[in-house]
Amino acid sequence: MRLRPPGRSTDDKAAASSPDAPHPEKAAVTTAPAPSAERGPKLRAGSRKLAIASAQFLLIVAAVVVLGYVLGRLWSILLPVVLGLLIATVLWPATRFLRKHGWPPALAATTVLLAFIVAFVGIIAAIAPSVADQVTELADAATAALQDVQEWLQGPPFNLGEDQIGEAVDSVINSIQGNAQNIAGYALTGVSAVGNSLINLVLALVLVFFFLKDGPRFVPWLAAQTGPKAGRHAAALSYKTWATLSEFIRQQALVGFIDAFFIGLGLWILGVPLVLPLAVLTFFGGFIPIIGAFVAGAFAVLVALVSNGVTTALIVLGIVILVQQIEGNVLQPIIQGRGFNLHAAVVILAVTAGSSLAGITGAFLSVPVAALIAVIYRYVRDELDERNPEVADDGTRARITGDDSGAEIVHEQVAPPAEGGREH
Repeated sequence: MRLRPPGRSTDDKAAASSPDAPHPEKAAVTTAPAPSAERGPKLRAGSRKLAIASAQFLLIVAAVVVLGYVLGRLWSILLPVVLGLLIATVLWPATRFLRKHGWPPALAATTVLLAFIVAFVGIIAAIAPSVADQVTELADAATAALQDVQEWLQGPPFNLGEDQIGEAVDSVINSIQGNAQNIAGYALTGVSAVGNSLINLVLALVLVFFFLKDGPRFVPWLAAQTGPKAGRHAAALSYKTWATLSEFIRQQALVGFIDAFFIGLGLWILGVPLVLPLAVLTFFGGFIPIIGAFVAGAFAVLVALVSNGVTTALIVLGIVILVQQIEGNVLQPIIQGRGFNLHAAVVILAVTAGSSLAGITGAFLSVPVAALIAVIYRYVRDELDERNPEVADDGTRARITGDDSGAEIVHEQVAPPAEGGREH
């Protein structure tokens, strides 16, 4: 007698082996892995972190917007301060030299500032007569150039008649007359802007006097407003930002002078009018990297085209391109060294943003501001990485000391001097 296996009868076995018997459906299988028990908690944790990060980002954006709004409202006050600081960086070496030789701070600051004003007014006085004498000639040359253009348009391949050209000129005149009120408004706005610029310049010069006279007291005062640990960081950042501004002004002045000298020399040899004004424009254009040199060169080519013709304009264009290529690829790496470590694209974007926000002034201030932001960012980055950014290249670190009678900054030696220098 054979025993049947438990759980399955003979009839069930026969039914399963029968060809006509229906087969049970197999369960659908997917290649996706089965969810783990930790998926839900991890998803909730990730969502919570994303929400926190999003809230932090929105708070930062709101803070930046509020800061920008406050700075915009205070721009009329901040602009003279910024201009005063930039001018003070130029005049401080001479002031420091006089102070080291026993001059009182007020007398040294007054002497250097008056010398700067006299030099600035002298440059304007030297430019004005040449501009006044040659503007009439340039206007006559422009009129003759327009007549040449008219004759050119009348010939092939355009073959425009005098009536068509006259209608186009009348259309332009009517458009100007129709917008006379807007043009007058723009002129009034321009006069107002010039007046505000003169007021800002005078206020900036007054601030320059106080910066030169009392500037060395600023860092101890700023450090004294913080704690002992934060004081050395405030002092180090103050020194780094001041050095960055001074380096920018010094380097751009030298580069602008080289551009102005060689381009002006080329214009003088070719007999182009307004050589001195164009050279001065090229010099100041050097303080707006990339964009300023392009605009100054375009003005030089335009004046050469109107006054001397197409051939001279092409030669001037070649001189401008050659000088700017030598300056950008040879002189700037030698003069600036590692410079501000700002990519050319960053410089162009900074100049574009500054010009769109504050016009010419914004374009002028954009690169120094970008350089200062880079200095602060690198300082914070190095501090987070524990690289001791408060230690200067000579191995010293600023420390605030003093009592109730006053505070001062002393530089203590904490490390050997750096061989290659630190990143700007």
